[in-house]
Amino acid sequence: MLKFSLSRRVVIGAAAAAFIAISGTNVSAAGKSEMHVAFGDVPGADMLNFLAAVYRAEKRGVKVKVSYLQSEDIASQAVVSGQADIGVGTPYALIQKVKAPIRMFYQLSALRFFPIVNVTKYKTWKDLDGAPMYVHSRGSGTEAIMNLMAKKNGIKYASVSYLPGSAVRAGAMLQGRIGATIVDSERRRLLLRKDPNKFKMLPMPTINASDEALYANTNFLKKESAAINILLEELLQVWREVNKNQNVILGMRKKYNLLPDMHKKDVKEILPYYKETASTGAFSNNGGGAAAVKGDFEFYGFAGTIKGDPKSHKIADYWYLGPLNKALKKLGTM
Repeated sequence: MLKFSLSRRVVIGAAAAAFIAISGTNVSAAGKSEMHVAFGDVPGADMLNFLAAVYRAEKRGVKVKVSYLQSEDIASQAVVSGQADIGVGTPYALIQKVKAPIRMFYQLSALRFFPIVNVTKYKTWKDLDGAPMYVHSRGSGTEAIMNLMAKKNGIKYASVSYLPGSAVRAGAMLQGRIGATIVDSERRRLLLRKDPNKFKMLPMPTINASDEALYANTNFLKKESAAINILLEELLQVWREVNKNQNVILGMRKKYNLLPDMHKKDVKEILPYYKETASTGAFSNNGGGAAAVKGDFEFYGFAGTIKGDPKSHKIADYWYLGPLNKALKKLGTM
């Protein structure tokens, strides 16, 4: 059966404690064991489409266990060390710096994050010169965006601290513990609704780069290709259904009993989140692919996450597109 933490208020333990639950056991197409997926975040509305695809993959014999760890750094360490099979994120810096034998293979979503400030402290990008900044994690899309905007506006933050989870960062803003950060669309709406006179979104251009991608050790991707392809087929199907009609996510949540104990106020945000995210093209109908990767090279290169000329990077050094291409050959492109 699909296993995942039920409460978005789950307190994630330290890395060592979290890894006890991750055996590193791989999966066969017959589903005799489990494929472990490590998220460096708490479960929320933005994971419902992924969990729906996982549920469907299980019905086809691919058992999956989803673990929620303290941060994307810990999740990537789990994958590199073999304590988890699949991670979620964009580990470009990790792959480049330590030549980690991992590759991304499916784009879950494109970057759609929003810089927010407390106007009693800051009103413009220039005001953030010398101010502390809070992002999701090292090497994350949120860090890359804020580094990019600092370059564009000729400013330098006093420090960049890692505060995993948009919900956590939004909570810190509401409590007055921090004055500037970057959050997802759900928490942006929350902050602007709670106090529109106190919180303001800073202007930012549309960025076409990967936010979350699935990645795994190359040996695992090749060895478990049958199971990976089943998972990718279900991901593509769910993404396309959600893009066509966002209301289906509510039906999937009920039918598959996904995150059943979400707080009522969070449940109300599910449909607005998917409507806005789908309308911006953040959910690719084709899993990203080569075109998306080239966009990543430009964005993460300019932001400083990947070193070197973006045109010099090779897709195969960061991505393994064989499974996605196979799934697209079967289902067709859109």
